[in-house]
Amino acid sequence: MLHEPFYDPDKTYYENWEEGPFGGFADGVTLPESEPRFDFLGRKISYPFGIPAGPLVNAAFMRAAMEKGFDAPVYKTVRSREKKCNEWPNVLPVDVSGDLTLRQAAAGLTVKDSYAEPLAITNSFGNPSYPPEVWRKDVRELMAYAKGRPGQAVSGMVEGTRWSPDASEKDFIADWAEVAKLMNETGVHSIELNLSCPNEGDLVKRLLCYDAALSATIIEAIRKKIGATPLVVKVSYFESDEELRAFVETVGPLVDGIAAINTISAPVRKADGTQALPGGEWRLKSGICGAPVKWAGLDMTKRLTALRKELGMRYSVIGVGGVTTPADFRAYRDAGADVVMSATGAMWNPYLAREIKAAYPDG
Repeated sequence: MLHEPFYDPDKTYYENWEEGPFGGFADGVTLPESEPRFDFLGRKISYPFGIPAGPLVNAAFMRAAMEKGFDAPVYKTVRSREKKCNEWPNVLPVDVSGDLTLRQAAAGLTVKDSYAEPLAITNSFGNPSYPPEVWRKDVRELMAYAKGRPGQAVSGMVEGTRWSPDASEKDFIADWAEVAKLMNETGVHSIELNLSCPNEGDLVKRLLCYDAALSATIIEAIRKKIGATPLVVKVSYFESDEELRAFVETVGPLVDGIAAINTISAPVRKADGTQALPGGEWRLKSGICGAPVKWAGLDMTKRLTALRKELGMRYSVIGVGGVTTPADFRAYRDAGADVVMSATGAMWNPYLAREIKAAYPDG
């Protein structure tokens, strides 16, 4: 059953930031906390379920998620400077039948008129960020609130940026380290690095997670700034086993967790064949989320778990993608996920954590 979403796609990102959250996240009901009993990134949390970076745009959304029993929420991606959001709309329902295979994604998808189950959407925000003086104050206030909730772990996602066409790789690495340092100073329990979007903006069309060497260099620079604060990397789907192995061999020893997946990218058009999202041609492709990408998240969870065992590593595996029901949560846990997260499913069902805990009280 789809509820009123706690992030309203009919409003702009800025309207959501200023006015939200909505739906069940605004009903005033706080679920009772349970005993912290699951290990996650050096903390004990009450239950291995959360919401990844995306719909929790500020402290008000994060607090609401925590009160609804999502014990591992992630604050939406921030940057070292202000960055404006992509033009509205940023979320649209898309027509997908069954699993969204990579072949189907390459061919492109069509938007539909309304949100319906099985839930499938596209999102295109461009990872906007308020200025650091705004988001740092917001996160500090969140962490003051979090002190009263010992069974929950708050993470903040960051992204480095090439701020000009002539920015060097050294500048890019330094920006990653700077924004991680700024986030670390807020007192978050862990920091997540967004390696799964076109991190270099319009200048270089690639995903940073597919460059293991540069990812490792960035992580090493960040470690010098944040010390022992737990560090998670968010990655996209790896089609190649060899590329995934190379990434894990290079990055695995440097991090405390690997989260997968983000989205599957696809061209999205209207029924008449024209581009669905307004803006330049660069915005034809956007990330697909929801039930049709569950296969990819599960596949990555299984492969990351197997590599962890084979290579004798210790990183946590955070399974993300297509979790809309308690059975989806169970499938990820059975696949080896230490913690499971849901963005799209939770967005349209603010009571999903309660339902999962009732179905699987032992996690």
